[in-house]
Amino acid sequence: MREIVEAYYGETLTCSADLQTNACCTDESLPNYLKPLMAKIHPEIANRYYGCGLIAPSLLTGLAVLDLGCGAGRDAYLLSQMVGEQGQVIGVDMTGAQLTVANQYQSYHQDAFGYAASNVRFLQGDIEHLDELNLADESVDIIVSNCVINLALDKSAVLREAFRVLKSGGELYFSDVYSDRRIPAVLANDPVLYGECLGGALYWNDFLPLAKRCGFIDPRLISDRPITIGNTLLADKVGNIRFYSATYRLFKLNDLELACEDHGQSVVYRGSIPNHPYHFILDKHHRIETGRQFPVCGNTFHMLHDTRFRDHFDFYGAFDRHYGIFPGCGMGIPFDQEDSRQSSSGCC
Repeated sequence: MREIVEAYYGETLTCSADLQTNACCTDESLPNYLKPLMAKIHPEIANRYYGCGLIAPSLLTGLAVLDLGCGAGRDAYLLSQMVGEQGQVIGVDMTGAQLTVANQYQSYHQDAFGYAASNVRFLQGDIEHLDELNLADESVDIIVSNCVINLALDKSAVLREAFRVLKSGGELYFSDVYSDRRIPAVLANDPVLYGECLGGALYWNDFLPLAKRCGFIDPRLISDRPITIGNTLLADKVGNIRFYSATYRLFKLNDLELACEDHGQSVVYRGSIPNHPYHFILDKHHRIETGRQFPVCGNTFHMLHDTRFRDHFDFYGAFDRHYGIFPGCGMGIPFDQEDSRQSSSGCC
């Protein structure tokens, strides 16, 4: 399957238009503040985009960002501008043909961004074995990935390696494709379905415990959308299986609890994160308005207090009291479903 994926992305696909479904082609609208950055990316790089979401988290200036499955580098060059000249971006991909294109435009983007030297480097290798690329323990601040982890045969290895190379307080911020049930082997082994990011999709209720076993105790869903398969033949193959593009953030924090516990805490957002003056969205259930007292569970308190977000919030309360489960906490289905089942609400 590794050879199939490498051939699919190195030979079969030459641009986004070659995709046979919309699974690996985001329909999320780009925020206005990112449009000038995207305009500086070379058209050939922009046209070789196979992502399923927007992986541009806030507050990246000066940080080290690792892009797993960087492809031809569209996200890497976008992030290059977000981290600034003093930051760095490392792109990892197993497909040599993609990296050839990415490296071809190093100087172009250095000049377009006005940098004295490029702050991007690309490594060819397997995202399941970052140790083979000499990426040290706790060496990066943020890891991003855009519709690639589904292509990995050993997804637990990817998450374990991500946890290893992240600094404490860092996060894995990634978009990927998920299914509402486990994919049968006959479909998982279909070369086209796999290359289109469907055959390797994780069932969401397998992903959540997997993430926790790899150290990411409290996965937070940021956004999700259903995927429609415009190809009749492929749609007939998958039958009743439903797919979703979803973006998660997974923090590397030692003090997170298995559930959202209520310690009587709250935060106030100062409105100081660039491009987010009126509110800050931590995840799908935390839209924190500027200046407003916002009750939080202990895990959310840590996610804001023990990370790069700390200076942008005022914090109230400690951990010396406990009031039980945070009101509204639940472990329901995370994605919007089209039947009578309800998604989770409240703090998690």
